[in-house]
Parts: sequence; structure tokens; C-alpha cells
Amino acid sequence: MAVDEEAPLVVEISKNENSIVNHERDVYILSSAFLLIFLAYGAAQNLESTINTEGNLGTISLGILYLSFMFCSIFASLVVRQLGSKNALILGTTGYWLFVAANLMPNWYTMVPASLYLGFAASIIWVGQGTYLTSAARSHANDHILNEAVIIGKFNGVFWGMFASHQLVGNLITLALMRDEEGGSTSGTTVLFLVFVCTITLGAVLMCFLSKRAGKEEARQQDSSASSVSSVATLLKSIITLLQDIRMLLIIPLIAYSGLQQAFVWAEFTKYIVQPTMGESGVGGAMAVYGVFDALCSLVAGHFTFGLSSISMIVSGGALVQGAVLVWILLAHSVTVGALGILYPLLVAALWGIGDGVLNTQLSALLGILFKDDLEGAFAQLKLWQSFAIAIVFFLAPYISLQTMIVIMFVALCFSALGFLFLTLKVERAFSY
Repeated sequence: MAVDEEAPLVVEISKNENSIVNHERDVYILSSAFLLIFLAYGAAQNLESTINTEGNLGTISLGILYLSFMFCSIFASLVVRQLGSKNALILGTTGYWLFVAANLMPNWYTMVPASLYLGFAASIIWVGQGTYLTSAARSHANDHILNEAVIIGKFNGVFWGMFASHQLVGNLITLALMRDEEGGSTSGTTVLFLVFVCTITLGAVLMCFLSKRAGKEEARQQDSSASSVSSVATLLKSIITLLQDIRMLLIIPLIAYSGLQQAFVWAEFTKYIVQPTMGESGVGGAMAVYGVFDALCSLVAGHFTFGLSSISMIVSGGALVQGAVLVWILLAHSVTVGALGILYPLLVAALWGIGDGVLNTQLSALLGILFKDDLEGAFAQLKLWQSFAIAIVFFLAPYISLQTMIVIMFVALCFSALGFLFLTLKVERAFSY
């Protein structure tokens, strides 16, 4: 097979270079930086549909954000190739800083441009994250003569466990600083967003301490313009090749569903299930519970990931949990008061967090195991289809009922689960370790 002239994002590093790189240290730095950035962004995103309600500014801004994310994901791998995964991670933090800062003066002239830019920034930070983390796992496995699939699962479990805790930390900060007042208004939002701007700044600084993982980046950056044309051609070829791969086609429905279920929490769950019984300030508490169970499930799922068979069992369990929650909401949801009114959204948040933890860890591990020869392309596909599904939810949310959204979610879950099971039954031999 011919060797492509364009170097992949994940490259082999010599033993001498590997010996001085502490891969586990890099994983914890990366995870901590994402925790600081997303405890701010995640909490801000949870509040968009409840605090920026004039003209549905918050919901539409998020829809624009994920639409931009979707289009930018097509070319994100090319940008990360040129910058290198570390530099892409650092640049990506600027979009989150700008979006949170825009919430200090929310209007169409601040939120829309910030959302458009964040779409670009998010595409490169997530492609960079997936590539960097998998590179660290592969290098660690190679250095210590360990099973690569096991280390990929372990490192993803650590990252997603720490990442998911951003929902706990960020929303506890929200709970502490925001107060519901008479007349339906809310106080403390300015201080809250100033605190979030500071945490994102700290996360960006922490990114600078990551080790570089592509020794040939500097040489690639000095390539001629002809090489840039070659890079675009290689990118387009990679996209087409992946979309012709039966493995990717069977995974895409599950990827899209993972985006749907995330957007459901941000747009529908907080607005229709939490706010009516717990108020706007209660959104932070419910999402903190969601974050705790998301983090715990991510750590546990990552620990038990060792190949396609384990991924199949874990994904099936998560799908059953979320399917049961969807049926429960569809058949039994009603706005109640008292202790039951508080317990109900918290229980839904906990169960939904379990399902999200499963999907986050297992999809990342699955792509890292199956598409090791084109990681940048695989993770770009992950974010492309996730952001497409998320954008659909945010644009549709103002116009459809909660019950309609639940039905759409349940159908999508069943379809994606069947596709994933077909993948494991028909092509397991090609992916087994």
C-alpha cells in the first residue's frame, strides 16, 4: 500500500523521544484543562435556553454554533494537521472564552458572531483532543509493551471521567452564585460569567504545558502551497473513503444519536423538566447530578473496555438505560410539586448521565481502535455527525413539543442500536483484539 505524502496527525515517535515523554502526565493535563474550560462553557450552555429567552436568542445561538461546528468539522483535520494537535488545542480555547464573554452582554450582535467562531474553535479542539489522546495511549502501550486497546480504553475513561465532572463543578458554581428573585428574574449572572471567563483562561494556560506529539509538524508547516493543494485533496479523499467504509456507516447513526441525547439535556430537559419544578437556579443542581453520574460511568466504562466485545456490551447497557428513561418521560411525565417534583428531575438526570458516560467513552475508544490509520478523519466524522444532530435539536426545539422530541429520540436510539449490533455481528472478526 502506498504511503501517503501527507503525514497523519498521529505519528510514530522514536524510542529516544518516547522515553522522555510522560504520557499519563499529558492525559491528566489535557483532562484538567478540558475540565476548567468546559465547567464554564457547559454551565453557560445549560442556561442559554432559560436566561436568554428574548426571541429564543439562547436556543438559536446554540443552533448556529453547532451548525458552524458541523461545517467546520469537514476541514478540521486539515487545520489540525497544519497546526499540530497541541497548537490546535490552544487555539480552540479562544472560541469558548469569546462565547462565555459574549454572555456578559447577550444580544444578536454578540452571541451570533461568538457562536459562529466557537463552531470553528470547537471543531479543531475536539479533533485535536481525540488525536492527541489516542496518540498518548498508543505511545504508552508501545513503551510499556501493553495491549493497545486496553490503554486506549483506560485513557479515554480517565479523560471522559474528569471531563464529565465539569457538569458537577460548573453547575455547583451556578447553584452558588445564581438566585431566583420575585417576578421571575435571576440575579448573579454577571459574576457567574466573569468567574467562567477566568476558569477558561486558566484552562488555556494549562494547555501550554502539554508535550508535543508530532515531531514532523514544523516541517509540514514549511511546505509549499502545492503541498496545501495536496493536503486538501488528501482530506477530501479521506472523507470519501470513510463514508464508503461499512464500519463507519454503521457507526454514524450511533454518533448522531449521541449528539441528539446531549442536545436533549441542554435544550429540552432543563427547560421542560427541571425549570418548572426547581426554577432557573435549580438547573445547576440537576446538571450537577447529571455530571456526577456521567463522570462515574465514564471511569467505570473506560476501565472495563478491552475490545469490541466489551464495547458492544457496555453500549447495549447504556442504550437500555436511556431507552427506559425515554419511555418513562413519554408515558409518565407531569409537572409535580413538593419532594417528588424535586426527586423526579434529579433521577432522570442521574440515569441520563449514565447513558452519556457510556457513549462518550465507548465511541472514542471504538474509533481509536478501528480507525488507527486515519484517526484525524475518524474523529472529524465523530464531531461532524454529532454537531449535525445537535444543531437539528436546537433549531427544532422551539417549534415542537417535548413529547414529539421524545418520540424522535426513541426512534433514533432504536435505529442506531440496531446498526451497532449489526456491526458487531457482521464484522467483529476484523476488529477483534
